[in-house]
Amino acid sequence: MPPRVSHTHQYLLIDISNSFTKYASASSDALGRVSRLPTAALTAAALKRMARPGRKIVLSSVVPQKARLALRAFAPQAAAGEIITISSRLNLGTGIDYPRPHTIGADRLANAAAVRELYGAPAVVVDFGTAVTFDIISAEGNYIGGVIAPGLEVMSDYLFQRTALLPRFRPVEPASAIGRSTRSAMLAGAVYGYRGLVREILRQIRRELGSPRRLHVVATGGYAGLISRGMDELKLVHPNLTLEGLRIIANLNFHTP
Repeated sequence: MPPRVSHTHQYLLIDISNSFTKYASASSDALGRVSRLPTAALTAAALKRMARPGRKIVLSSVVPQKARLALRAFAPQAAAGEIITISSRLNLGTGIDYPRPHTIGADRLANAAAVRELYGAPAVVVDFGTAVTFDIISAEGNYIGGVIAPGLEVMSDYLFQRTALLPRFRPVEPASAIGRSTRSAMLAGAVYGYRGLVREILRQIRRELGSPRRLHVVATGGYAGLISRGMDELKLVHPNLTLEGLRIIANLNFHTP
């Protein structure tokens, strides 16, 4: 594992995803309080309110329009060299063994950096967002690829949108696998079915990695707590793994004068 670099800079970490934007201040060693707002409501004014003098900015975005908005809002920091945007060109603390590194999402790179630093290798990050992504770090410590599947809410909302009688619902733990109402039947299908999807993908990943004796599997994202419940495959849950990755990348890429 590469040595950890210690700095005293204060950071503003911003992770713009499709549904929500999470942000936090951080030291080189720890996150501060994490806040979030709907990405649709992210404006230049909101971004400027996040910034503080002397605080370097680390930006991860999978929404190009909002990334451009943020870069315009933080133009003074950019001119002063006080902002970095996550890409495969940065020092991530992990290698990349992938055909087109520039196509890897910024959040996935941040997750790879975090799991490599905090847990070691080999590892898999399961990120429950609008999509559920699986990102794999090899035993050699390299990002080697992953899996992208529909997110839990995407799958649930599709039933509501494409049927005349099925209701919209918020995924929670089902009372039983045998639904005794339309809603409870949909809950069972969504949550138990989703656990089956995650379990099978992890089984295939483990097999293709050569069934390592110790594989660190870390869940993060909005539904990590719900889906990991009762799953032996998902014992590690880190709600703010992506922001931790931004902090780690900041330490590796901002330099003291």
